Amino acid sequence: MTDLERNLAAAVEFIQEKCQHRPKIGVILGSGLGNFGESLEDAQSIAYEEIPNFPVSTVEGHKGRFLITKDLICMQGRFHFYEGYNMNQVTFPIRVMKLLGVESLIVTNASGGISTEYRPGELVIISDHINLMGTNPLIGKNLEGFGARFPDMSEAYDKELISLAEKAGEKLGMKLPKGVYIGVSGPSFETPAEIRMARALGADMVGMSTVPEVIVAKHAGMRVLGISCVTNPAAGVQAKPLCHEEVIETTERVKTQFTNLVWEIIREMLL
Repeated sequence: MTDLERNLAAAVEFIQEKCQHRPKIGVILGSGLGNFGESLEDAQSIAYEEIPNFPVSTVEGHKGRFLITKDLICMQGRFHFYEGYNMNQVTFPIRVMKLLGVESLIVTNASGGISTEYRPGELVIISDHINLMGTNPLIGKNLEGFGARFPDMSEAYDKELISLAEKAGEKLGMKLPKGVYIGVSGPSFETPAEIRMARALGADMVGMSTVPEVIVAKHAGMRVLGISCVTNPAAGVQAKPLCHEEVIETTERVKTQFTNLVWEIIREMLL
């Protein structure tokens, strides 16, 4: 057993001792989107800092805790490569959720809009991604207990879950566009030249998370649905300078819409 596997086992054992629920659906809440967690009824809260070997969130808008109910395990705050964590640490919670019995993962984020068709506050279904982080979370010894050495990524985002999300949006009167997300390391925002390159590569939105988590989730055989809140036009799309405060302000404005959508998706998944 590797050190990583031992650390995972210790974290899982701690959570299982604290909580009797065994949910099948995991939710990762991105920057400013943690309000969804407040809508959970009778959720058991476990702070990341309590869990053995767990990283701790350091970014504004990330509370840093698991919220667990009968059906859901919700990450209210994630970890980023730019915080100084290595890829095993960034994706540690995904493997923990897998070992706890999670089969499907809803991953959310805040992003910059590369496509000029997106408005600030628009919710977009992630149809695919581009990994421009310069590394891969599966580098190193393969954890055979999770998946194959060379996992297939031809359907990183589950088509059936995408269709389900679109139907959920229709029920709520929301038209949800689909787009390609490009993941970069950060923490600096992109230059206009980098955004022009990303657009040429086929990206519609850009962010500093999600890609490592999705790779590890797919490696572990989990179904993945991605939803991105486009909080601002990316660099060069408009003359206005970029700042994290704008990200938080925009997600605050759409928090009710976002929460309603995620709940409708979950209801459909549980049918």
